[in-house]
Amino acid sequence: MPRVVLFQPQIPPNTGNVARTCAATGCELHLIEPLGFEISDRQLRRAGLDYWPWVDLHRHPDLSAFQVERQRRGGRLIALSSRASQSYSTFDFAVDDWLLFGRESDGLPASLQAAADAGLLIPMARSAASSDGSSAGGVRSLNLSVSVAVVLFESLRQLGSLVAP
Repeated sequence: MPRVVLFQPQIPPNTGNVARTCAATGCELHLIEPLGFEISDRQLRRAGLDYWPWVDLHRHPDLSAFQVERQRRGGRLIALSSRASQSYSTFDFAVDDWLLFGRESDGLPASLQAAADAGLLIPMARSAASSDGSSAGGVRSLNLSVSVAVVLFESLRQLGSLVAP
């Protein structure tokens, strides 16, 4: 089953929502510290509701500790970034992939993206023209918890892991 990895998450409700998604799918959640909040933060607990007992949570004190664990267990490191060039929807996921998502403020460091086995993005319309032809601006990225859900559910769909009860 693919694993979700959050690199130094900063916003408690995002991490709580990701935790809920991991509980619903049975996927492990790995948090690489430092975190931008206390794990007992009220907003984190609230976003995860009462699903925390079903979250297979793994905390890593730093990137090096995470890398040791990943090497021990095997699998590809798949970096998700708005700066990648391949769409997640054209990628062939594997059961032992580590889906790595970056900080809300600045994503993944370039060195971490370069060290990954693959880099994927979620395609979006960068800017949209309004009816009067002026630029309506663009969206830099999706919310972290939305991004995790989009990519995780595609990987599970490909792997045949989405089975209705």
